[in-house]
Amino acid sequence: MKIGLVTDSLGHLAFDDLLEAAAALGVEALEFGCGGWSAAPHLNLDQLLASADARTTFIARVRDHGLAISALNCSGNPLAPGARGAAHARVVRDTLTLARLLGVPRVVMMSGLPGGPGDQNANWITTAWPPEGLEILRYQWDDVALPYWRDLVRQARANGIDRICVEQHAHQLVYNTETLLRLRDAAGDIVGVNLDPSHALWMGGDPLRAIPHLRGAIYHVHVKDTRIEHPNRELNTLLETKPNEQVAARSWNYATLGHGQPAAWWRDFVTQLRRNGYDDVLSIEHEDHSLPPDVGIRRSVALLREIIS
Repeated sequence: MKIGLVTDSLGHLAFDDLLEAAAALGVEALEFGCGGWSAAPHLNLDQLLASADARTTFIARVRDHGLAISALNCSGNPLAPGARGAAHARVVRDTLTLARLLGVPRVVMMSGLPGGPGDQNANWITTAWPPEGLEILRYQWDDVALPYWRDLVRQARANGIDRICVEQHAHQLVYNTETLLRLRDAAGDIVGVNLDPSHALWMGGDPLRAIPHLRGAIYHVHVKDTRIEHPNRELNTLLETKPNEQVAARSWNYATLGHGQPAAWWRDFVTQLRRNGYDDVLSIEHEDHSLPPDVGIRRSVALLREIIS
């Protein structure tokens, strides 16, 4: 396995500084944010689409530091109502095109989440009651998401993309194993998972049990931990709307590897991946508000290096 990094984790650094820092930290592969919810701090999507020279220079600078590109990431909500969804959908289309031009066969994104009929904002249905929620959910899948995804798969194939890696995330239609497999069954096996255990952990799932059910569909992996803050959880449950920066007040927080689940858990995680056919990049995503990025990434690299060596 190789140790990778979501470049937004060092979004405060300029491009060349990012490359130097990643190489010095022991990272081997980079996953570049292209837009959507990412500010794309290290990649100018329009410039790279327009200029072959810019693309050549971009690839050369990455390789000069002994690094590879594991994926392009265009996570956003292309199914959102109105202008926001249209803008994110354009980023997805352009990222597929850029992936072809850069020779990167793997794109990471999220499923998207529509509103209900007539809604101006996305609407995440998470309970079977009241009953109108189920009709909204049917509309979201059958009338909006599946037509979009079938068309997107055609675009991806036309651009030589063989793996669309969907991250299971809250406030998305695809947020667990069942919904990921539903989308894959409907849209085709070009659709797989970008497995990020941190989300399942705060939603009460068990990523170790999920991995065998996702065998053959694990196309990319984010390694990010979650720490459950039990006193707050006991009072307020794991449904959490406080901003991520309010670490002490939340019921759960994203954490540096080993600061939520112990190192033995992460060893089991990597073992389960290998047993189920995944022996590829583990892309660190630092979103721990308790530690500076360079410290958190260094600790995560050290833990992974010990596990995979």
